[in-house]
Amino acid sequence: MGFNDLLLSVGGLGRFQIIHTTMLLIPMIFMSCHNFLQNFTAAIPAHRCWVPSLDNNTMGYDQNDLPAFIPVDESEKPMSCLRYRRTLYNMWTNGTLTNYTEPCEDGWVYDKSDFSSTIVTEWDLICKLRQMRQIAQSIYMAGVLVGAVVLGGVSDRFGRRAILIVANLAMAVCGTCAAFLPNFITYCTFRCLCGIAFSGIVLNSNSLILEWTPPKGRTVLGTLFTASFTCGQLLLAALAYGIREWRWLQFTVSAPFYFFFLYSWLVPESARWLILKGRSREALKYLRRVAIINGKRKEGEMLSQKILISHMQSEISQVKRSHSIFDLFRTPGMRKVTICLMMVWFSSGVAFYGIGMDLQNFGISIFLLQFTFGAIDLPAKLVAALLMTYAGRRVTQTTVLILAGVALLANAFIPQDMKILRMVLAVFGKGCMAASFACAYLFSGELFPTVIRQTGTGVVAMMARVGSVVAPLILLLWEISPILPSAIYGVTAIISGGAATFLMETRNQQLPESVEEVEARSRDKGTVKKISKEEVPLNQCESQKMVPKDEVPLNQSQSHSAPPKALMVDTV
Repeated sequence: MGFNDLLLSVGGLGRFQIIHTTMLLIPMIFMSCHNFLQNFTAAIPAHRCWVPSLDNNTMGYDQNDLPAFIPVDESEKPMSCLRYRRTLYNMWTNGTLTNYTEPCEDGWVYDKSDFSSTIVTEWDLICKLRQMRQIAQSIYMAGVLVGAVVLGGVSDRFGRRAILIVANLAMAVCGTCAAFLPNFITYCTFRCLCGIAFSGIVLNSNSLILEWTPPKGRTVLGTLFTASFTCGQLLLAALAYGIREWRWLQFTVSAPFYFFFLYSWLVPESARWLILKGRSREALKYLRRVAIINGKRKEGEMLSQKILISHMQSEISQVKRSHSIFDLFRTPGMRKVTICLMMVWFSSGVAFYGIGMDLQNFGISIFLLQFTFGAIDLPAKLVAALLMTYAGRRVTQTTVLILAGVALLANAFIPQDMKILRMVLAVFGKGCMAASFACAYLFSGELFPTVIRQTGTGVVAMMARVGSVVAPLILLLWEISPILPSAIYGVTAIISGGAATFLMETRNQQLPESVEEVEARSRDKGTVKKISKEEVPLNQCESQKMVPKDEVPLNQSQSHSAPPKALMVDTV
């Protein structure tokens, strides 16, 4: 018996789970907007040097007399970071420029046909400061990484609901400050704090959904959880198309969190966590409320604190066992699983965010690209689900990573003027990376044993956040050679796809309970028990032994062996 029996007794997957999940998924849509927000708030419009004698009375980007003031590049467009030292006409001799040039000492003029303002135009993050744009995105992702490291343990101590409430308020306030404070340093500071709040919301929303959902509903709700991020990418394309001023776009995706903060007070704390923390009275109150919402008032009234504790004995005993992060590397089998999964997660993160944050280099409308890059995630995750079901996890993980790597590596060597082909390969590669994430979430949870599953999945998922921090920095290599970023993403994905072949297949197999079982399977000495279509429930006598004589037992037909603890894993 376990907590899932208690959930089944109060209605299983009922009206409460639908309302509860909906309340937690709506904020997830806006969370994805924050991840890719700098595609638009930090877009680099066409720009040229400010020429005092030409631009004092006009503010237009295009001027008829520009060739006399601004040199042109190979495509006959004004150069972005140079101007002539003095104004002289027709200074071309045999195709060679004979006049002298200088940097843009008086500032720049920007083409505002696509964006009325961005952080680039606000603080002139171009030419020598061009790299600051990518550094700002890395700072945000570093905040996400710090939040994932710190807030997971904090929520285990203080509760999922409390951290969710604080994180919603922090996202609203910090997002607003990032939108309206006056300089680049404060912008980066509050974007970093937004990243920390991002992790607090995602981690605790995921936990609250999983820990209030019975096993048969977790696959569906887990899919909806990841799909909400895809919807966020589509929403961002629409919002950015309608709001071309970066401050108002930043505020638009942050302001809804004031509302989310208010209604997050209505979200119930995880009853599983409350019982494990010895607060069974509060857990009983929430379970009875859930029973009423699900139309199981009578069953809810039959529950008591003793029944709750008796059903949680297995999980309480697991909590008391001592396991640490070193168990992930202490033995050969666990070491192989951990290192291979770390490679898988890192490559998925670095390529997914590297492609998703590089829209302007394709030379096509970034609004269309953002929508296309978001839309591809839906069929990609559906195909991944089908492959995992019929071909297995290992085959799926290996295939999507290698396919993504080949597409990205090929894209690195395609000429820049073949825009459509480059976009098709990039979209395909990003879709494969979305499928890789979908597979990695499930595969990781099935490879780690119950006694250290939450720690293991947390550590390997953290590598995706490391990848998201590194991805914008790799884009800086574009200044050296346009080939390098895409080539690095492709090679990394192919290597990780090869590493995935060393992992054990887990399709239709029982979850491992101990480190010893993982070691036995890795040596092919353990007998892997496959899950049958029908699980045999505990008999009535065994169920009654677990319930005190003076308490009314739960419906015996709903008693099953205790499942592993819910995973608390970060997402895309």
